[in-house]
Amino acid sequence: MFIPLEIAAVLFGIVSVYLSVRENIWSWPTAIVNVTLYIFVFFRTRLYADMALQFVYIGISVYGWYEWLHGGRGKGELSVSRGTGRLAVVLLGIGILATGGIGVLLSRYTNAALPWLDSTTTATSLIAQWMMARKILENWIVWVSVDVVYIGMFLYKSLFLTAILYAVFLVLSVTGYLRWKRSLEPAPGGIR
Repeated sequence: MFIPLEIAAVLFGIVSVYLSVRENIWSWPTAIVNVTLYIFVFFRTRLYADMALQFVYIGISVYGWYEWLHGGRGKGELSVSRGTGRLAVVLLGIGILATGGIGVLLSRYTNAALPWLDSTTTATSLIAQWMMARKILENWIVWVSVDVVYIGMFLYKSLFLTAILYAVFLVLSVTGYLRWKRSLEPAPGGIR
């Protein structure tokens, strides 16, 4: 019964990330469909932090949709930028605190299958998604890291299609990094 749902979630996920790589605004509405479907998939497999993460993704997707359209100069389209060292330190601190808080809640108050791993991937994914919504280049590096962990976790939970999806996400994340990095480089003649 859940296999068709997982297949639909996988397909919307691939389309969404592919469109993100191409900086296409339609990545956000397809992401909303993708994460809505995964709410049900993760509930069924008792990955509660990842299930809750999908609700947050809906909010971040609406935020990203707006930011990509109106978050740039003069309320125009947002351009790719680089993160700062200070931002990296702040986000690392937030990630550690969020992982600890979510991990404690899951391990003490739920029957979560992998509470600490689930909380780590959840916190890291939230950070990466926020960075993507702001079009910060290094979001792709964070996604590469978390995708590797997710692949193993989903194989362990027998979510084989989702593990394949995250393998595709891994390839798309590398592609996204290279493509977004090129969009930062000035065109020949020094004009962007």
